[in-house]
Parts: sequence; C-alpha cells; structure tokens
Amino acid sequence: MHRSSFSLRRLAASFTLGLAVLCAHAQDAAGGKLVVMTSYPDSMVMLYKNAFEKTYPGMQVDFVRRRSAEALADLEKPGQQGVDVYWAAAQGNFLALARDGAFHHLDIPMAGLPTDVGGVPISDPAFYYAAFELAGYGFVINPARLHSKGLPEPKDWTDLTDPKWQDEIILPQPSKVGFAPMMIDVILQSYGWERGWCILHAIGANAQLLGEHGMHVADEIGKGQASVGLSIDFLARTAIAKGAPLRFAYPQVNGYSPAQVAIMRDAPHEQNAEAFVTFLLSPAGQKLLFDPAVSRLPVRPSVYAAAPAGYFDPFTAPVPIPFAFNVSRALEREKLDDALFDALITDTQLELRQTLDLVAKAERAAAASSDRALQDKAHKARVLACAMPFNEVQAAGVADGFSDDANAQRNADMIERWKKQAKENRSNAESLAEQVLAATRH
Repeated sequence: MHRSSFSLRRLAASFTLGLAVLCAHAQDAAGGKLVVMTSYPDSMVMLYKNAFEKTYPGMQVDFVRRRSAEALADLEKPGQQGVDVYWAAAQGNFLALARDGAFHHLDIPMAGLPTDVGGVPISDPAFYYAAFELAGYGFVINPARLHSKGLPEPKDWTDLTDPKWQDEIILPQPSKVGFAPMMIDVILQSYGWERGWCILHAIGANAQLLGEHGMHVADEIGKGQASVGLSIDFLARTAIAKGAPLRFAYPQVNGYSPAQVAIMRDAPHEQNAEAFVTFLLSPAGQKLLFDPAVSRLPVRPSVYAAAPAGYFDPFTAPVPIPFAFNVSRALEREKLDDALFDALITDTQLELRQTLDLVAKAERAAAASSDRALQDKAHKARVLACAMPFNEVQAAGVADGFSDDANAQRNADMIERWKKQAKENRSNAESLAEQVLAATRH
C-alpha cells in the first residue's frame, strides 16, 4: 500500500511538472523563433511544422535541410550555425556530437519514454539526446508474384538463401543505400560473423542488387520486378498506404534503428527548442507518426493504443530469438562491411552464384546419400564458398583503417587481396562439390 501510494504521488507530481513545463513553454514561445536542422522529407517536416505552430500560435519555425555528413560538419562549427534543434535519423552523428559536448541537457518531461527497446539502447542514458521514432527492417512482399512463383512467404533472413529464390529478391547495395548497412549488420550480429556473412553471400547471390535507387525497393516490388525486397519498414508502409498491392513482414531476428532529437549547446532560442522537443515526444507529437504519409514507429508505448488496426508495436512484439542489436558496433564497422559486401558479393556476383549453385547441388546429393564423409565434404565446400578474409575480432582492427580516407590506397590493395583469396576459395569449393557429385552418381 505504501509503495502504491508513493508511486501515485510520483506519477501525479510528474504529470503536474509536465503541465507546468508545457504551459511555461507555451508562454515563452509565443511569437518566438526556432531553427531546426533535419534530414526528414518535406512532407513529414510540414506535418510537424503545422501541428507545432498550431499548438504555439505566433511561433516561426525555420527548417535547415542537411544530409548526415553535412549536418555533422555544420554542428561542429563555432556557434553551431545558429541551430536550436537537431532532429534526424543519424545515430553516428548523435553519438559523436554528444561525445564532443555539443548538446544541451534535455530538461524536459521524459515520463513514459523508455530508453531502450528489447534491451537495445535508443536514447542517451544521460539524456543529452532522445529517441523520437524507430525503424525496423524486413521483407516487402508482392503476394501475387509470390503465389505465381510458388514460393513460400519468408519468415526469416535464412529463408532467402535457397537457390530457388534466384532473381526473386531485391537487395539494396549497402555502400549505395543509407539504411542498408545497418540492416546487414543485424544479420551479422544475430547469427555471428562467419554464419552471418554466409547468409549474406547466399542472399546476395540470389538477389537483384539495387544501387543508387535502393530507397525505391517497394516501388520495384510493386511493379512485379521480384517477389520480395529487403527494406526498411516505413518505406514499405508508405507505399502500401498509397495503394501498392504489397505486404510488409518483420523477420524473427531484427534490430531497430532510432531517429533522435537534441537541443544544441549554443541554441539561441533554448526555451523554444525545449517546447519543440517536448511536443515531438508528447502523445500528440508521437501520434502524428501514424499518419499514412509518415508511417513510423513511435517511441512512446502508450500511443500504440491509438494506432491503426494491425500496426506493428515493437514494445509488445514477440521475440522468438532474443537479440540485442549493438548500434555502436554496427556504426564502427559500417565502411568495412560495405567494402566487404562489394568485394565478395556485388563485384563477383555471377561467379558467386555459380559456386553456390554447385555447392547446393552437392549438399542435396550428399544428404540423399546418407554418407557422412560426403556430407562433411559438402559442408567444407559451403564454408570455403563464403569464407571471410578475417574473423570478427580481427575485423575491429581492420575497420579502424576504413574509417580514415588517408588509407585509400592501402584499403584498395587490401580489397584486391580479398577478391583474389575469394576466387581461390571458391575454386576449391567447386572442386569439392564436384567430387561429391561424382561420388553420388555411381
């Protein structure tokens, strides 16, 4: 009873404080100005601008559009370009800027806002920046084409490794498409470095690789170019909201990528900035994420009660395979992952497909023979076909060099060695596979 009444008093105090802060901001913000740097599209920016300015009549909000690299450069300058609020999906930037002391502490109501989802941190534990919305990865599906091809709906990444999926997958190229590096690292972290890369090799060999237009995976699937596309969720949901005959499904193993918001240390309009961030994280601001033109995942669990029917809720979704995605690790090796993917998959896709087709035939033949020695040989062929030039521990050291442009020539030489080694490994894999097939023909 004592704990219950104490909790009620704390809740009441928190609610009263929240109202007081909002009222104070409304009074201070009347007729004020605010500068927000963002990478969000105009449609989303205008939705929030109109809603915020309606809540605070007389407020003038100016938005500065910057891509991730440009934003980081601007916000590291003296005076921070007069920006009050940074609001974007750029986790690396928020980590770097917080580390450099570029943000003002968020002295705003945070009750009801978890700092993690599924054990994965999404906000700064010291509250110098906070998560605003989440994005997950998965499969955008064309049910009609899937049915016509006689393919089952995929439940997890591993379902797409069978050669029967050749040319029925669209996969964005990580070095060309902003959301793709984080997506492939979800696979690497959940299955481990060696097995994860083996899964990526098999999916990559089956896929149509999409480069500069990789953000339009849902459009390509909607046009019937393939049965399944690997995508970030909101791109698929917005296409579906516009009438595309598609479905989106989350795999069993998934990670979430947060977009975040912070108030700049040198914000010229600090109180107005606090009002804006408070609005973004409030129930009213979070519910705007359900708008069909936005279709993002809120970070305030309570608002999912007002979500459209069938809307995915990451806070209540079952987790058949527990997995805590390490965002920092993914960011640290992003450029290395991109280089490995291009060297071992993108640039050698036809050769890789040939090798994996032969290995798959050998695996089926060995399984049918019940000969343990042949099964071991087929397994060895599979391991060789997707062998990596170093293990995960070694990768951490290699990744440091790929984060520095001064090492460009060294990195180029290293990539050529990877390709040469992969070619030799695949030749040996094919030789083993041929031996298995020859033995099972008799």
